[in-house]
Order: sequence, then C-alpha cells, then structure tokens
Amino acid sequence: MNRLTLTGSVLSILLLASPSGQAAPRIAILSFELNDITSLPHTPQEQVRTASIRPLLEQALSRAGDYEIIRIDANDQAAANSGFGYLFRFHELAAKLGEQFGADWVIVGQHSKPSFLFSYLLANVIQVKNSSLVASYAIELKGSHEKVTQRGVNSLADKIQTSLNKSAQ
Repeated sequence: MNRLTLTGSVLSILLLASPSGQAAPRIAILSFELNDITSLPHTPQEQVRTASIRPLLEQALSRAGDYEIIRIDANDQAAANSGFGYLFRFHELAAKLGEQFGADWVIVGQHSKPSFLFSYLLANVIQVKNSSLVASYAIELKGSHEKVTQRGVNSLADKIQTSLNKSAQ
C-alpha cells in the first residue's frame, strides 16, 4: 500500500468516526458595542465590562459545543462598521465581513444600558452563506457584577447554540 492510499484510508476512517463527517461550524463573534443612555454614560468600568463580553461568549460557546471561533480584530470590525450599530442593523454587511474571514456564522452584539440597575445583552445571529438573521436575543442583566455578566453571557451562549443546532438540521 502506498503512502497516498494509506493517507486516504486514514482520512476516510476519521470522517466516518466523526458524528457528522463535517467540519465544526466557524463562528465570528464581533466585539459588543456599548449603548449607554444613563445620566453618566460610558464610564471606564462599563467600557471594561462591555469589552469582556466577547471573550466570555467565545469561551462559553467553546465549552458548549464543537465550534471554531474566528477572530476578527477591532480594526477590521471598525473598517466594516460605518457607525454605531451599523453592523448590528445591516445583516448583509456583517455577513460580508464574516465571509472575508471564512466564518459560517457571525454574532453581532450590543450592550444596552438604559439604567444603572439593569442592562441588556442584545445579539443577532447571522448566517453568512445567505446573509440572513437566524435569531435575535435580548438577555437582561440585573446589576453590574462580574457574576451577573457571566451568567448572562452563559444564557446567551445556550440560546445561540440552540439556534445553530436548529439551523443545522
């Protein structure tokens, strides 16, 4: 048996051993934008909290399923974003950005803070191949402690995973 045949046999076995025979879905999670409409907006603490959402969501989705997380850096995101909320509102542009980086899915989010007592994680799940909005979520966060943010992100990750699983069927 030559090396090429052996390699092909090994690949076939690996594909058969894989539950679906397909590669893991590739998900790009964009940095969340802060929409702070309180009387003291955009405090350094709230900016840090909002910046933590993307990495927390990446970790939660990695734990929740077999996903490949695609990194799109802040400069590339800013270049594609014509202004606040632009990628959040225009799914086809978010999908185009995801396509440039080989993503199957793009998660575009905002951290909306209408009060000092609560805020919302808003997230759109966009399928890149047809530029469509598959799901939109709003998770309420009561308080601003790290535990509250982590719990909200975990809830969001569960909902996103459910949407991705439904879309794969």
